[in-house]
Amino acid sequence: MPRTSSLPPPPAAPIGFAAACLRAVFYILLIAAFLQGIYYEALYLPARRSFAELGFTELCQSVVLAASALLLCTPSARRELPTVSLLMFALIVASLIREQDYYLDRHLFDGAWQLLVTLVLLPCLTLVLWRRQRFSSEFVTYGNSFSFGLFAAGFLVTYVFSRLYGRSEMWMAILEEHYLRTFKEAAEEITELLGYSLILIAVIELVLLSRRWQQARSLP
Repeated sequence: MPRTSSLPPPPAAPIGFAAACLRAVFYILLIAAFLQGIYYEALYLPARRSFAELGFTELCQSVVLAASALLLCTPSARRELPTVSLLMFALIVASLIREQDYYLDRHLFDGAWQLLVTLVLLPCLTLVLWRRQRFSSEFVTYGNSFSFGLFAAGFLVTYVFSRLYGRSEMWMAILEEHYLRTFKEAAEEITELLGYSLILIAVIELVLLSRRWQQARSLP
């Protein structure tokens, strides 16, 4: 493999206070809208109170993941952080496929989602490993960004906290004789949506960061 030279450090691209406040308001409204939708799902869609595949929460998870994947395909993200964005894209698409396991197992064959996830992850991980020196150079910069902090938080909430928080045993111990599976499903799915929302916000911040870098480089 030919040696890859280190990438030049990106130019300074600070976030203005007004822009930070505007984005904070947008993110607050986004999360509030998700929670209001969950409330209406429980209030007006009693058949969906089990947070089934056709409920608002599950559909919202897929939409958030799809939006995140599309944003990572923007030219600015692919140009400034090609290997980092590729790895994030692979993880998000794999999660999106995993969310469709009910439909894939029902309409294709049992275990279809595992096969599709493998077909997505294997080539992407291979390419990132092949370009590991470039990935390391990109990560030195990205790892110190606001976007990475949000992405790490979203990853932990989605793939660690929600799994542990949604354990049936824990909710049986908390609710005792009042235990209903709906409580467990609601806790896990809502927490998972929060994690996906943090990942979406992280991707938005990555795209905005990449654009600021490009604008800074274009200045004389």
